[in-house]
Amino acid sequence: MSIAIDIVILNYNTHDLLASLLPKVIENSKGDNINIVVADNNSSDGSAEFIRENFSEIELICIPENLGYAGGYNYCLKNRKADYFVLLNSDAEPAPGWIDALVAMAEKNSKLGAAQPHILDFKNRDKFEYAGAAGGFMDKYGYPFCRGRIFGNIELNTGQYDDEKPLFWATGSAFFIKRAAWEEAEGLDEAFFAHMEEIDLCWRLQSMGYEIWSCPKSKVYHIGGATLSNQSPRKTYLNFRNNLLMLYKNLQIEERDSVIFRRKILDGLAACFFILQGKINHIPQILKAHSDFEKMKSKLKLGENNRRLETFCGVMRAGLVYSYFLKAKKTWDKLGF
Repeated sequence: MSIAIDIVILNYNTHDLLASLLPKVIENSKGDNINIVVADNNSSDGSAEFIRENFSEIELICIPENLGYAGGYNYCLKNRKADYFVLLNSDAEPAPGWIDALVAMAEKNSKLGAAQPHILDFKNRDKFEYAGAAGGFMDKYGYPFCRGRIFGNIELNTGQYDDEKPLFWATGSAFFIKRAAWEEAEGLDEAFFAHMEEIDLCWRLQSMGYEIWSCPKSKVYHIGGATLSNQSPRKTYLNFRNNLLMLYKNLQIEERDSVIFRRKILDGLAACFFILQGKINHIPQILKAHSDFEKMKSKLKLGENNRRLETFCGVMRAGLVYSYFLKAKKTWDKLGF
């Protein structure tokens, strides 16, 4: 029986990137059982018309309003029947063989729920890229980081992470997931809108008994920041708010309040760091993120989690801020996993 894969690219006003990168996606994702889909999140730049007129081999789904990353993917993956889904950013170029490597890994591991390729910089292909690198991890206070990228320190790829590795989370820039796992987890949490929803999903998948893996034989070159730049105060807002939402809904109740209290202190230190960088316009967004978290937390669907955070795969038992800034441990291999 053939294995069916849906590669779904969620697009919002990235016409030029689609024009540039879709031919490579098609070229490097060939197979009778592979279906490429562009889901347009109500773009205003003519993206949908461009796909319709120039890529007849691609399935186009037009979403009636911008539902964000979480809502957009939930909308277009509902009721699809492929064995595997790949959530691929519109600013990503997969390398040849990327799908075969992911499927081969999943087929030999019945516990695998989700996985990611190695994410490399589109312009400097010997370097990892910020959004995922060689796989995602978490510290005991809920700070996400990557093998190959900690805060702003991004490593060259010299083969140091070429072993298959279980993770805490897989990046949403090229997110590979079994359909059965997606359906059991009920997809992404739309309260997040965008950013960290994939980490929340991986946390829930682990709670259900699934594993998350990094697949070094699969590679994707990522531009990054296509829809929302890293310099955007809006991105700061979403990252700070959604991190708190993720912790609140997934942490064991006995540890939840203490972890979130410490995170709020650390977020205050982060605000001071923004001031030192001259990014004063980010400070109101941090305050808004905390305020909106307090308004939203009572409406969250809480996880049924009986495990402490430190018992999950890919969790660092020390604090990342302390290890990175005070102990000068700038790379994953020095963190003591």
